Amino acid sequence: MSDKLLLTTDMVASNDILNPFIHHLELTTTYDKIRTAVFTIIILPIRLAIISGVLILAWILACIGLYGLTEEDLTKKPITGWRRLTKKIASVMMRFMWLVAGFHYVPIKGKQATRKEAAIFVTAPHSSFVDILPVVKIGAPTVVAKKEIGLIPIFGKILNFTQPIYVGRDDPDSRQKTIQDIIDRTTSKEDWAQVLIFPEGTCTNRSCLITFKPGAFYPGVPVQPVLIRYPNKLDTVTWTWDGPGALKLLWLTLTRAHSKCEIEFLPVYTPNEEEKKDPKLFAHNVRNVMAKALGIPTSDYTYEDCRLVKKAKELQLFQNSQLIHTQKLRIRLGITRRKVELQYLTANQNIFKPDQRQFLNKQQFVEFLGIHDHGDHELEELFQIYSIHENGDTFIDLQKYLLAVLLIEKSTSRNDMVHLAFGWLSNSVDKKWFQYIMSLVHGMSYDHAETIFNEITLKEKSTIKYDEYLTHTRMYPETIEDNNNQSTVYIHKKDN
Repeated sequence: MSDKLLLTTDMVASNDILNPFIHHLELTTTYDKIRTAVFTIIILPIRLAIISGVLILAWILACIGLYGLTEEDLTKKPITGWRRLTKKIASVMMRFMWLVAGFHYVPIKGKQATRKEAAIFVTAPHSSFVDILPVVKIGAPTVVAKKEIGLIPIFGKILNFTQPIYVGRDDPDSRQKTIQDIIDRTTSKEDWAQVLIFPEGTCTNRSCLITFKPGAFYPGVPVQPVLIRYPNKLDTVTWTWDGPGALKLLWLTLTRAHSKCEIEFLPVYTPNEEEKKDPKLFAHNVRNVMAKALGIPTSDYTYEDCRLVKKAKELQLFQNSQLIHTQKLRIRLGITRRKVELQYLTANQNIFKPDQRQFLNKQQFVEFLGIHDHGDHELEELFQIYSIHENGDTFIDLQKYLLAVLLIEKSTSRNDMVHLAFGWLSNSVDKKWFQYIMSLVHGMSYDHAETIFNEITLKEKSTIKYDEYLTHTRMYPETIEDNNNQSTVYIHKKDN
């Protein structure tokens, strides 16, 4: 099987099981339905009561253990003495909580490495909030988690007791700080707990291993791969972007007689000199080892692609849409994180005026984006999407590129995209701009867009306003055909 899986062409209504972000869960047999109903009445209240009590006790221990410590104390040095003992007691209580939840026996294969042997646990697949169970079974190591988790009542305080490394996914500066924190922890001479990282960065349905983020591999130290399996007949634990919510999964999990989870420690992976210099190569090779042990393929999709799937659904766009393809390349190049174009638009509010039109060659485009690696395949592809050929030279129309970025970043629906485009173009667009907007938003051919433009203007005006466009589409909605499943032609001639 190929080591690169592709999401189905239709990103809006995909049922393809190879999409790592989809999970379907329904009770299909009468037996399952009756058993779930009985357990909901009899077993669920008892389990919830015990789990709540255990959580409160663990929270109290965490409060005691953290008393007198500042946030800086937790990040600068490991807890010791009675605080560390209190942490171990809290960890045992959390294990008991999962026992009550139905995870009666969690077999562990392989040998867990010491901190001296491997300072980092690389754990995958990451598919559920139940992955907390392997964390407590390993001994409550330091975890790398998003900041929002630390704000969850009760659980956030318990997590803070493990001295986690928090990352802000939407903060462009947080990534570098997180990497430095991981390096500091894993290379420190102090007796820090081992660091556990889910390098996929988001939950999948375990059908493949998606791209590993390189954070765990920047220190260049030996890591121990840790595999998680949930060999249950009914999968009530997988929590993905397109699937059951957390409450439904919790309900169905707690109304099972018992659930299975298996943990396997693979041999410590020691990087060679090339991998120490290239964290992405290190991550790629470790992922291949883990995928082989799991017997599943790998996929080049990332957490950012997961967000892109959600964005595509919001905007009702398909994978081969020019806007989605543009955003995917921008994600790969790290442009979305730095918000280069949006900062430029903020500083140049009049950029879409006719006298502000700019054509950049590839070198100028590279400088505009602030990308230093000129050999990137993604950069070349992005340039070609908006390239214009004239007299043997190739340029990019900066106005058209910036409008495309603006639409994918700032819109919440297709109608919103059209409205936003008209607004940035002073609410009045000529035929060429109208054709371009319809091509971006609806995947419409330029000829079809020209026909609509002529119908609205009656061939008497050179521009149209948004209200005129909106009135026409309400009267004749069939004229705005859904052409997103058609191939988009990206190469254009330079407009005079």
